[in-house]
Amino acid sequence: MDTFIQQLINGLVLGSVYALVALGYTMVYGIINLINFAHGEVLMVGAMTSWTVVTALADSGLPGWLLMLISLVAAIVVCTVLNFGIEKIAYRPLRNAPRLAPLITAMGVSLLLQTLALIIWKPNPKPYPILLPAEPIHIGGAVINTTQILILLVTALTLAALMFLVHRTKLGRAMRATAENPRVAALMGVKPDVIISATFVIGAALAALAGVMYAANYGSVQHSMGFLPGLKAFTAAVFGGIGNLAGAMLGGVLLGLIEALGAGYIGVLTGGVLGSQYQDIFAFIVLIAVLTLRPQGLLGERVADRA
Repeated sequence: MDTFIQQLINGLVLGSVYALVALGYTMVYGIINLINFAHGEVLMVGAMTSWTVVTALADSGLPGWLLMLISLVAAIVVCTVLNFGIEKIAYRPLRNAPRLAPLITAMGVSLLLQTLALIIWKPNPKPYPILLPAEPIHIGGAVINTTQILILLVTALTLAALMFLVHRTKLGRAMRATAENPRVAALMGVKPDVIISATFVIGAALAALAGVMYAANYGSVQHSMGFLPGLKAFTAAVFGGIGNLAGAMLGGVLLGLIEALGAGYIGVLTGGVLGSQYQDIFAFIVLIAVLTLRPQGLLGERVADRA
């Protein structure tokens, strides 16, 4: 039972990180029907930026929570500027091109960002400092720490803020109008280019937040760290229903739980043939099952087809 509770906690934390990244995927897809495969690398840039700032200020005497906050702000600034540039330079000229063109471009941007990060930060993994109290909090026979609690709270608050933004603000109405039909929205006074850029900026902020949380939880950063979380977050977005904010959150949490529980019990289920290092297979088993049985995802897609 203790193993089950511990894996449940681990799954909720991991799923919360997936959900933060999946929210960025689903927002961009909901507006322009584009899968931004460079989103995972934006997460990586956020984590590496945070590590750079924390390392530079390590001897400043500032408390850990303040160091994390400063590094998070720096990561968000860098990632939003980066994603704004990616949208304007790489995606905007291809907006009316066949769908395969921006998809290939997104993959190219992903490889470019990985290469640039390799040049700037070098290939070796770097330890991310422990900034928050590391004393374990016991829940039955399981443990959770301050960083993991922060991840759960931040993810819940972020989803609530996004839901409010999309459904209760002028920007949110403009985003929904642009998603419905950008030409008609433009006739009604909405500027689709501005709305699309704003969506990329919000997505980048979410990726930066996820990157800092991921680095703080796992204690390590490197240039290739964004690929697998990005791919799994995309799986989570498809699982929940890409284009749907609540679906992205649900898909991320469920995928994290499936992966954590699978890692905890795969050895028992296979008689020791497979170990916890095979936990990544569960994400792709889920993706195959969802695409086969329910392609629209658990909550479906709320974005109307383009006229």
